[in-house]
Amino acid sequence: MSRASDPLVWDLHARRYGSQEHLERRALAAALRLAAPGRDDSVVDLGTGTGAALRALACSEPRPAVAIGFDRSPGMLARVGPLPAGWSARLGDARDVPLRDGLADLVICSYLLHVLPPPDRAAVLAEARRLLAPGAGARLVVITVWADRRRACGRVLYLGLRTLARARPAAWGALAPLDPTDDLLAAGFLPTGRAVLPRADDQRGIAAARPG
Repeated sequence: MSRASDPLVWDLHARRYGSQEHLERRALAAALRLAAPGRDDSVVDLGTGTGAALRALACSEPRPAVAIGFDRSPGMLARVGPLPAGWSARLGDARDVPLRDGLADLVICSYLLHVLPPPDRAAVLAEARRLLAPGAGARLVVITVWADRRRACGRVLYLGLRTLARARPAAWGALAPLDPTDDLLAAGFLPTGRAVLPRADDQRGIAAARPG
């Protein structure tokens, strides 16, 4: 994995990460609207970090029956906090999750893909597809930092974020912009929905997909 996804880096960031979680709330809310979690769903959250997606799910109505988050950073996991009965946040690699095939109705992957190099993105998405149950109800939702390069301001934003991420990956790697569409298609997913949340400093892209 890249320097930006090194668990030691995120262990160091863990203490202050909570101070910026409010910036993610609108994107998480939009992602859950696309995901439409059901009461009987089993959810797997890859790259759960401090558990922001799990906490958002816990407040949703209906609330899924089971949710399991995985992250490689012990420091981030230590800040997840209490979860509903039967839910858990576990130490684990999103490329190799110790769960059986087809366990999940919904897989969430928020703020992870854009910090990974292409081979690791492919591995994470392959694992997401393995985890999803067969059938039309299975779905994946991802959130990435994104910039619309079709517009002049988007191209400037894209270049600025990419330059920062490459210059100091440990500090700014999580700002690397990524449109995940090509990665999703290459992994055998069919995009089913999209939302983009513009901000002054960046844009959050949310994509929903199902196995093809």
